[in-house]
Amino acid sequence: MRLLERMRKEWFMIGIVLAIAGAKLEPSIGVNGGPLKPEITVSYIAVATIFFNSGLSLKTEELTSALVHIKLHLFIQIFTLAFFPAAIWLFLQLLSITPINEWLLKGLQTVGCMPPPVSSAVILTKAVGGNEAAAIFNSAFGSFLGIVVTPLLLLLFLGSSSSVPFTSIFSQLFMTVVVPLVIGQIVRRFIKDWLERKKPPFGAISSCVLLMIIYTTFCDTFSNPNIDLDKFSLVLILFIRVPMLKIVFAGHEYLSLISVPLLIYHPAQILLGSVLVPTIKSWMVSRQKGVKLTRPTV
Repeated sequence: MRLLERMRKEWFMIGIVLAIAGAKLEPSIGVNGGPLKPEITVSYIAVATIFFNSGLSLKTEELTSALVHIKLHLFIQIFTLAFFPAAIWLFLQLLSITPINEWLLKGLQTVGCMPPPVSSAVILTKAVGGNEAAAIFNSAFGSFLGIVVTPLLLLLFLGSSSSVPFTSIFSQLFMTVVVPLVIGQIVRRFIKDWLERKKPPFGAISSCVLLMIIYTTFCDTFSNPNIDLDKFSLVLILFIRVPMLKIVFAGHEYLSLISVPLLIYHPAQILLGSVLVPTIKSWMVSRQKGVKLTRPTV
């Protein structure tokens, strides 16, 4: 019974292990063009489901109040699109004296210039009990901002430039993030009483969608022939863990090497974030209890 209770409590971690194991055994199922069609089911349907789910579960007041946290939004965007790329650049100056391939270093710098993740950031923030509304705003706003800022950062740090299809990227983000969120809020207005009475498992739904993303991401990673590195370079990339990449470096002879850090970073970011959920959630609960205990009684 204790084992079953433990498994029920840790079902998400078990799901991560099974998703990665399934991707390793038969990666062809979840790759682009495979039976699951992740280029549609994940890129569009899964992401839209996450934001529709968030729009349905969040109170309108929570979303509107999140908009006025200007200092929080400034901190997140400046940290993500200014401090972090600069910190990565300084760190890579040290790594440049090591035997690691210089094009892998350029790939790491490219990852450092990318905007914040969209779907996983929202799901993981919700999972630990954080400010989901703020996560939604900063994920969406950061993605739109990254359409302009990321190419400029790549030009600054790497000297690489290209024409970016702003219209297609903007429309995809708008249709998969903003529209589902708004529809979720509209639907919530009509079934608000039912939602508050039944309390649907929004967190579990988002976690299941994340498991699908993890599975297809690792399918792409395990099936990619470009990940062919010497052991030293691969270990360093894994230790550092840190469709725009192909646009900027389209036709580049070292595109495969530049792509490796991004291919590794995406699954590692999702996996590590998911593993840290219980620890961060426990820390947040203890901090909240501590704040309540220290508040003066009236």
